Amino acid sequence: MDFEDRFRDTHARSETLFARASGLLPGGVGSSARGTRAGWSPYPPFIANGSGSHVTDADGNEYVDYLMGLGPMLFGHRPPEITAAVVEAVGNVGTVFGLPYELESVAAQKVVDAVPSIDQVRFASSGSEAVGTAVRLARAVTSRKLIVRFEGMYHGWMDTVYWSNHPDPSKAGPAEHPITVAAGRGLLPEVGDSLIVLSWNDAESVQQVMAERGDEIAAIITEPVMLNTGCILPEPGYLELLRRLATEHGSILIFDEVITGFRFARGGAQEFFGVLPDLTTMAKGLGGGFPVAAIGGPVDLMEAMADGRYSHSGTYNSNVIQMAAVSATMDLLTPERYAATRALGGELMDGLGELAAAAGIPARVVGLGTVFQIWFAEEPILNWRDAARYANEERFTRWWQQMMTRGVLFHPAPFENLFVSFAHTREDVARTLEAAEQALRAL
Repeated sequence: MDFEDRFRDTHARSETLFARASGLLPGGVGSSARGTRAGWSPYPPFIANGSGSHVTDADGNEYVDYLMGLGPMLFGHRPPEITAAVVEAVGNVGTVFGLPYELESVAAQKVVDAVPSIDQVRFASSGSEAVGTAVRLARAVTSRKLIVRFEGMYHGWMDTVYWSNHPDPSKAGPAEHPITVAAGRGLLPEVGDSLIVLSWNDAESVQQVMAERGDEIAAIITEPVMLNTGCILPEPGYLELLRRLATEHGSILIFDEVITGFRFARGGAQEFFGVLPDLTTMAKGLGGGFPVAAIGGPVDLMEAMADGRYSHSGTYNSNVIQMAAVSATMDLLTPERYAATRALGGELMDGLGELAAAAGIPARVVGLGTVFQIWFAEEPILNWRDAARYANEERFTRWWQQMMTRGVLFHPAPFENLFVSFAHTREDVARTLEAAEQALRAL
């Protein structure tokens, strides 16, 4: 029996729910990352509930969860302290006022205290919104047009940055001088003309562009770790190079820490790597699983929102649910938690690498403990072109199928990641490695 037949046998209720949802929601899902086009074939499992590091689907199948909501469940599902803080705030304070209130400043102070480069913060509702705000703010304060971004990174779905996420290499020009490629239909070519797209980890190309056009560039935007093409770490000195070039040319360095924020350290990837940006966008880990985002930076940049050079509004900005979640989350982010989870994730990464080697399967397990990906590739992967050229997507699909069958859940695409939360345990890791040994042997 192949995977799809076996899946249908054990996920009949999910199939019924998916059929109903398909008549009501485009593709039967609420986000493009959750549907069949994203690899959830023959259809996604419908989740009934989650607790800690596990989820149970509508058919009663339980999984060790490394999808973790695609990143925000830093404390696992239904973390009791954060959930209780939100329930108490909604019951005693309210939800939305359209006016400031004390808890907003309390939460803001805790974020400012946590993230090294931030003096002020403005809250929002999604990572895409925060990134769009950062890009426009950079243009507002520099009076420049151009934005440098890197192939393979997803900075949200705003028109200003929804380009060259995972372009077809045959249509994207040479790796040393990529062509800006729309990530979907409906984008105006003129918007693409405001972007300069480069290959990540290529020091020479970014030095050349900044030398030739630095005085036109409003901002360089990057994830500190590329986490939208699997997990690709910065080469030694690369983030420092971006920092130096932005400073030399009067450009704004934007760290998109929507995923990396609060995942590697309390102060995000900028604390972990010791490189400070000018503007930071945050979202997934910020609210401990509750939907919230933010942009932060020094006063001289953020004051553009106060003096009218840039207007940033939003009915749901800083709503009570968000602020209670942020406040409680910041209180729970301790160095001990990070050290323990990085170590646990490191053990899982090492174990997977050893099992793949024992099975004779070329694989590279890349990450920093709390997030990682396994590349079925013999060559190192340093950027999107390497991933497109070397990653064995067919083998990854079969790996995902084998692990799903054995009760381990993560995204079916090799360009996503496995997330290790504070809720994961040594028992989870042992169960995962036991499943992996069987799965890799089956491959």
